[in-house]
Amino acid sequence: MAWFQRLLSIYDFIRPVMDVALLAFLLYKGYELLEKTQALPLVKGMGFLVLVYGIAFFFNLTTLRWVLTTMAPGLFIVIAIVFQPELRKIIVRLGQGEFFRPDNKPRIGQLDAVITAAELLSEQRRGMLVVFPRKINIKNIIDTGTRINAEISSSLIIAVFQFDGPLHDGAMIIQGGKITAAGCFLPLSERQDIRKNFGTRHRASLGMTEHSDSVVLVVSEETGAISLAYDAKLYYDLSPLEVTRKLKELLDSESRKEVSQHAAVQQAASPQLSSSQFNAPQHTATQTSTTQSTTEQKENSKVSAQKEMEGIDE
Repeated sequence: MAWFQRLLSIYDFIRPVMDVALLAFLLYKGYELLEKTQALPLVKGMGFLVLVYGIAFFFNLTTLRWVLTTMAPGLFIVIAIVFQPELRKIIVRLGQGEFFRPDNKPRIGQLDAVITAAELLSEQRRGMLVVFPRKINIKNIIDTGTRINAEISSSLIIAVFQFDGPLHDGAMIIQGGKITAAGCFLPLSERQDIRKNFGTRHRASLGMTEHSDSVVLVVSEETGAISLAYDAKLYYDLSPLEVTRKLKELLDSESRKEVSQHAAVQQAASPQLSSSQFNAPQHTATQTSTTQSTTEQKENSKVSAQKEMEGIDE
């Protein structure tokens, strides 16, 4: 029984820490979920009412306290009706297990292929809509399209989004490092503050990010502008460099590990110099050569995709 008593004493010691840590985790995830579902104003409004009630109670403002107490039951019903879409999204995300679902994210080279296709389609004024799921399952969206399960390549993406193609008007789903499906139908946003010149693709991208935590890449067919939608917000007319940086930040969890490993290998392979003034130029030269090789690879893939697209057009 002595070992059991020791276990109880250890548990009594770590129990407050576990309690506080779990509560902090739930509060953080809850705030993150509220922010993504645009329900944060609801919480702020409720907090303001609680603050007003506290002031009325502290200063013994009987009339104001009576009004708030009388209105409280009806106020909760009104909140449930007015914020029904936001409450529904919160419950759906909790049911889909967003907190603990593993990520299915493409790698750096695969993202570069998507960006190359987006640049070429932007130059040709051809629309494009690509969805990158993160934690929330979107099987219901995938089932609305045609399953492909193909490797990611700029040539295939360009071929799918050709004019008058059977899959051109739908969305492409990229999940788990593969093109899962194409021609998928996305929910349209119901927001009223969307710009009037935005077409169906931009509204669908916003609607998709309102119902899930996906990241959506959009190429406008009218202007050729490349945009990103995530967390129920649309970032319009971004440069390819901005799109690449943001996509890698949002999607590629392994990019930092791969980059750091690559830098460590380069540092280990490079000769050690005693003087610090020689180290700086060498590092600059290494960065320049790496940047040039990356740029050359992108240009080569872009040229090859352009040639294949011209062959398809012929």
